Amino acid sequence: MDEYGDGTRNDAGEPHQVLRLAELADSPVPAPGRTPETAPGGPPTALPPGSLEREPVDVEAVARREFARLLGEFRRTAVLVPFDDHGSLWTADFNGVRWICAFSDEEALARFAVARGDTGREWAYRTILGARLLDVMVPMLPGPGGVALDAGSADGRVFPPVAGIVPDEVAVDLGGTGTQ
Repeated sequence: MDEYGDGTRNDAGEPHQVLRLAELADSPVPAPGRTPETAPGGPPTALPPGSLEREPVDVEAVARREFARLLGEFRRTAVLVPFDDHGSLWTADFNGVRWICAFSDEEALARFAVARGDTGREWAYRTILGARLLDVMVPMLPGPGGVALDAGSADGRVFPPVAGIVPDEVAVDLGGTGTQ
């Protein structure tokens, strides 16, 4: 990897795998109001004194922290970004947003090619740090843009054009969501 993180060399080895957002559903967060003695799958247990006074789990806060962790990991990870037939980064337009397509490894890129029925062509790509995609490449896109990682797969995830993910000057204003 060169000092700018643009992937002109791949000395970093294999890209790191990142956590799937679907794993959030499998996390051991109890449902609001559920205590260990009412949890399915095991015998009732004695609760320590005062345990029923615990604050309920803020599922939204847990999801935000997990996404922040996922975003941080993506920013530090080198991903593969293929080029289209014109030598530009492979992008896809969906609902008015231009998505840079990135892949966690060659196998994910190969699955994408198979799903598209486009295995007969050579897939040229570059290794680029996730941070460089979000901070440098997304602002160069015409209109709102983000990154789609492992597009078309069950493991796919997106980093949309909102403040905190892409630079503020190219973020889409969600208007009144309280996410400032």
